Amino acid sequence: MVSTSNHSPALESWQQNLAPYNLGYRIKLVSQLLSRKFTDKLEPFGLTPFHWLVLCCLWQEDGLPTSSIGDKLKQVGGTLTGVLDRMEERGLVRRERDTHDRRIWRIWLTDAGKELETILPPIAAAVRDEAMDGISFADRELFSQILNRAIANLS
Repeated sequence: MVSTSNHSPALESWQQNLAPYNLGYRIKLVSQLLSRKFTDKLEPFGLTPFHWLVLCCLWQEDGLPTSSIGDKLKQVGGTLTGVLDRMEERGLVRRERDTHDRRIWRIWLTDAGKELETILPPIAAAVRDEAMDGISFADRELFSQILNRAIANLS
């Protein structure tokens, strides 16, 4: 870190806002490192972290409208449509029109998509546990609450 011994307290306070010491940079770095590690683990399955997120939504509630998945993941339609196209090509999901409103497409897991529910969560947990090694359960919970609050503050 840059020495601030010859600077005023105001400047010392300001230094913590500079990369690579600021909070935003460090959160981005953690995100990139987690994503890289998880991407490596998902690669043998031909999946990406975004596929994982969509699968998680559908494991919790199968048959969601595309818009609901986008809302949950805070994604725009075009991005999600491409991901769903690739997941459908791989035989993980199928699309069906809503029986009550033909404008709505519902996304359903196939048997292959359902099978991944027993395979992928332990892999994700192992990556999480590696990242959280040496951090107590209480601190993990506090960290999660702080992140949730920051997300809410900025949303």
